[in-house]
Amino acid sequence: MTDPAAGGPAPVRILVCDDHVVVRAGLLALLDSAPGIEVVCEAGTGEEALALAARLAPDVVLMDLQLGAGIDGVETTRRLTAGTGRVPHVLVLTTYDTDADITRAIEAGATGYLLKAERPEELFAAIHAAAQGRTALSGPVAGRVMANLRKPRPALTDRERDILAQLATGLGNREIARALFISEATVKTHLRRIYDKLGVDTRAGAVAVAKEQRLLP
Repeated sequence: MTDPAAGGPAPVRILVCDDHVVVRAGLLALLDSAPGIEVVCEAGTGEEALALAARLAPDVVLMDLQLGAGIDGVETTRRLTAGTGRVPHVLVLTTYDTDADITRAIEAGATGYLLKAERPEELFAAIHAAAQGRTALSGPVAGRVMANLRKPRPALTDRERDILAQLATGLGNREIARALFISEATVKTHLRRIYDKLGVDTRAGAVAVAKEQRLLP
C-alpha cells in the first residue's frame, strides 16, 4: 500500500470492534500513537462491524471474541472473511486463550490471534503483519497451536466417527440409533468408548474436543 500524496507507504486502516467502551477508548488512544496505523472506525457489536467494514473497507479489523448481545467475534470474523472481492484481514485481540476459542477463530478465517496482555509494540507489529496477510500469534497462542498439532489424534473407529457426527448435529441417542440402524444400547456403548478416548464425560465435551482435533467431517 502506498500513499500517493506522500509517496510512501499508506497507513494500515483499522476498524476496532470491542463491546467495552473503555477498552475501545484505550485502544484508540494507543493506536493513535502508532506509526503507519490509522483507525477509521470503531464498533461495539458484530453487526455494526459488518456494516462499517462494508462501507469503509478497512485493511484490518481488530476483533474481540465476546461481543455481548448479537453475533460473537467468531461469527463476525466468518462473515467478514467470506465476502467476495477485497475483504479485510481479521486480527483477534482477546483475553481468551482456550484451545476451542483459538481453533474457532482461526477456522473462521482470522489472520492472527493476540492476547490483550501483549505489549503495544507487539500489537503494532501484528497489525502490520496482518495487513500483509501474514499470520500473527501471541507466544502462548502459538505454543498451544503447536502442541495441538503435535498431539496424536484419538483412534476412533468408523462407527464411532459416525456416531460422533450424529452427536454434533444435536441428535439424542434414540435418534442416532434410528439414523444408523442400530440399537440404542449400542449407541450408549459407543458413546462410552468415545468419551474415554476423548477424555470427556459429556456430549458437549465430546463435540468440542472433536471440533478442536478436527475429527468431524
